[in-house]
Order: sequence, then structure tokens, then C-alpha cells
Amino acid sequence: MPTPISLFDYDLPAELIAQYSVEPRDQAKLLVLDRATGEVEHQHVFDLPRLLHAGDVLVFNNTKVFKARLMAEGGMEVFLLREVAPQHWEALVKPGRKLVVGSGIGLGGIGPIGPIGPITVLGKNPDGTVILDMGCSRENVLRYCDAFGEVPIPPYVDKTADALENYQTVYAKEVGAVAAPTAGFHFTKRLLDELKAMGVQMEFVTLHVGLGTFRPMKTKTLEEHKMHAEWVSIDAGTADRLSVAKREGRRVIAVGTTVVRTLEATGLKPFTGEVNIFITPGFEFKIIDGLITNFHLPKSTLLALVSAFAGRERILAAYEEAKKRGYRFYSFGDAMFLH
Repeated sequence: MPTPISLFDYDLPAELIAQYSVEPRDQAKLLVLDRATGEVEHQHVFDLPRLLHAGDVLVFNNTKVFKARLMAEGGMEVFLLREVAPQHWEALVKPGRKLVVGSGIGLGGIGPIGPIGPITVLGKNPDGTVILDMGCSRENVLRYCDAFGEVPIPPYVDKTADALENYQTVYAKEVGAVAAPTAGFHFTKRLLDELKAMGVQMEFVTLHVGLGTFRPMKTKTLEEHKMHAEWVSIDAGTADRLSVAKREGRRVIAVGTTVVRTLEATGLKPFTGEVNIFITPGFEFKIIDGLITNFHLPKSTLLALVSAFAGRERILAAYEEAKKRGYRFYSFGDAMFLH
């Protein structure tokens, strides 16, 4: 039987949508949910050293957000998503209805590498994205974006200077994401050092967060939704160390849903390329034993994923409990530890 997306809906008062991270970030609330019993505890992220054990493995996504939103001539907005071939990028363009294949999009700025564009429209996809010829290398596009672009803050967040400065994890390294892996926001350098000192193993993979993570589901059923591909990388050393941890029965805990998708899609084998895994209830998890994640939007693929891991009823019940206790939701909000 098809699974209605309406099963993953809930109401949220606007005042519970976080507009900024608490500071220090590890002061955020942490709802701890036991998947086996449904028992809920209310802690803080700085309590993780009490909740984790020596030998546990935390896996982080070290992707780094770039300034993917560009303003073009004529009031047009170009939101770059990913490079799909040398010089060719997938993007969202507003307004896009009148775009004609073969036409150009002008950018006015002169950056570190000189002027860029006009961009040429190569094609229009059924999902609303377009393919653009940027006319230069990925490195030059990223330099131009760094000089003239805007960080693509989620639409439910006010574009304050504070939000722009904080839309990144402290361990961000590999440039390529158009949205942050927000579960990682809660980890301060102090907390990472404390966890490492107590014997928690830390590993890093890369998933460049794109349309697959943040695009809402607009179909009526989960089965109808098409997951967008995103670029991931897990190297041989990381895969081997995680495989050893699994063999030794140590907990592998994903920090964020993007890490879950990376690990479960690659099966702890070295891999660099695109994945479009869509994790929904009924999925058999083979790698992760725990998940640290934020509170997700209604009818989102991320809510479907955490429901697959901990049970839809338990997740929605935990969300209701969080609402009653004033937890802050979405990208800059509080967190959950599912174990």
C-alpha cells in the first residue's frame, strides 16, 4: 500500500522556529529518545559526554556551504546547486518560466578572476532545475560566488548578519554544499575536545547538501517522490575504521541525516560519486546505531528518515513533547539523540 505523505505532517507554532543558534551552541536542548522503549529524557547537547561511551564512534559530515545564491541582471536570481559536468551546473533560476534554452544570463560583478558570464542556458529539467554553462572552471565559479554570492539561508530564517555568519559547522572543510548539515551546528570545539579526550572516536565523510536534502515532498505518497542526487565521498581509511567498529560491536552514531544517507548508501565501502537514497519507514538500517539530529520540517524527507529509524509514532510523540517544553525547531534549533 502506498504511504501517504500526510502521515508525516504536524502543526508547529511559528514562534518555535529558531531564527538563530543559541550561544554557545552546545547549550542547545537535547531530547534523548530510546528507540526500543520510547522513553524520553530531556538533556542538553553539552551532556553528550555523559550519554556516550569510550569506543563510540561519531561520524560527521565535513561539507562546507558556499555562497550559492547569485543576483543576475534584470532582477534574476541564480541558485547554483552542483556541477554536473566540467563548467556545467545544475541550478534553480527565478523567474525561470521565461528562460529560453540557448539564452544568456548576465552577471555584473568583476571578481578575483575577472568578469564571469554571460551564463548560457543549456537545458530545462522537468523538476524545475536548469543546466547552465558557466563558462569557467568549478574553482573560478566558487571564487566568484565567494566574492559576490549570498549564503542560501533557509526561507523560514530571517537573513540577519548573525545568521549568515553562523550557517556553518566548526569542522566544515570540503566546499560544495548549498545548505548546512545543521545537526553539526551544536558541536563546539570545546565539546569535540572533551568527547575525544574521553575516547569517543570521530570520523568524517562528505555529502554536499543539495536539493535532495531540502526540497519538500509535493507528491501525495512517499513512493511518488523522486529523490534528487547528491555528491558524497567516503575514503578507504574511514570505511575500514568504521567496519572495524561494527565488527567490534561499538556504536556508530551519525551526526545528521546526511551522514546516515552516506553510510547506508555506501555500505562502508570507499566511494566517491552521487547517491539518491531515499530512506523511509521499512528501511533496514545496517550501519548506524544512533543518530543526533535536529527537529525537521513537516512532510519532509528528513522526517521520513528519522521515522524510519525510530518509528513514526514515537517521533511524532517526541515532537509533541518537544513543543510543549518549548524546544526550538529546524536549522538553528535544538536537537535529538535517537539511540
